[in-house]
Formats: sequence, structure tokens, C-alpha cells
Amino acid sequence: MAVTSEATTLWNGDLRSGAGTTKLDSSAAGEFPVSWAARAEGVAAKTNPEELLGAAHSACYSMAIANALAEFGAPPQSVQVTAAVTFDPAEGITGSHLLVSAKVAGISEQDFERIAVEVMKTCPVSRALAGIPITLEANLA
Repeated sequence: MAVTSEATTLWNGDLRSGAGTTKLDSSAAGEFPVSWAARAEGVAAKTNPEELLGAAHSACYSMAIANALAEFGAPPQSVQVTAAVTFDPAEGITGSHLLVSAKVAGISEQDFERIAVEVMKTCPVSRALAGIPITLEANLA
């Protein structure tokens, strides 16, 4: 069964001086202020599309690697994933870097690395981001 998730952004004003809010409609989990300055300059206390994309990528990857490790016979105790999505105002989104740390008993570094790389290529958000480079640092904690 397919699930459709929705978010809505209301923007007021022009690009540079305007601002808006992005609301997570499907979950009602929150509403976040957004602005061009947050996107292009990294202003605190406001989010941007790349941070939200990073949230999606890290959440998707963490679920996918937990599943892959369990299928391998080594379910993780915990997995921490940070997705650093880079935006260049002149070029757009230029990449997503996944930083993964996992507590997993009964797995070799080689098997963990192989699984981590495979999941990087196959998690649904990674597939949706096929137009940008995705890099990975994965370590057992």
C-alpha cells in the first residue's frame, strides 16, 4: 500500500527579504520557519530545504541499514546517521554526505562496510537523490 506524505510551505514576500513556514501536514509533527538567508547563509533558528532533505535522507538510511543488518543476522543495537546536504546558491544542491555510526554485535568491519555502501545506493531517498553525489563514512561504534 502506497502512502503519500504532505508538507506545505507558505511564503510571504520576495526571495531575499521574504520568509515563510513549512508545516509537516501528514504527521502534524511541527511547523518550521524558512528563509533565503537560512538557505544561502546558514542563519540560526530557521530551516531550509537542504536541512529538511537531510532529515529525510538520514531517517530513510537509518531504517534501511537497520533492516539490512537484521536480514544479515546482525540486528543493530543502535544506528546514528547524519546527512549533511550541501547547497551552493550558484549551483544548487551539490551533494549529501552520510556519516554513520552503529553499534552492532557479531559483524565484521568488512561486512558492515559492504552493507553500508549497498544501503547508501538503494535506500529510497538515496535513489530519489540520484542526480547528486552521495558519499559515506560508516563506522562501528
